[in-house]
Amino acid sequence: QVQLVESGGGLVQPGGSLRLSCAASERIFSVDVMGWYRQAPGKERELVAQFGSGGGGTTKYADSVKGRFTISRDNTKNMVYLQMNSLKPDDTAVYYCNLRRFTVDYWGKGTLVTVSL
Repeated sequence: QVQLVESGGGLVQPGGSLRLSCAASERIFSVDVMGWYRQAPGKERELVAQFGSGGGGTTKYADSVKGRFTISRDNTKNMVYLQMNSLKPDDTAVYYCNLRRFTVDYWGKGTLVTVSL
């Protein structure tokens, strides 16, 4: 059972930046798909960014965050990151780390990001 722990959330003004981190309790393998999802109040959970499996490291982003957010992973440290720049109030949500190993999904408990004056 992989455990994921997110950190780095908080209150930030519009236009600001935050870096979220996700620590896995065990080794991350190249076959693992790593991602960040978010859920705003009253809305469904949505994919924000995903780092694919394999050595190529393909990434995909939600249209709403393209050019502003960057996902990265460090398998040697069992870590995944989400760099968020030019934050907007609409980015306010609980952000969840996800690890998909073959057909099994693992989730962290989430970290709250609030973008407000």
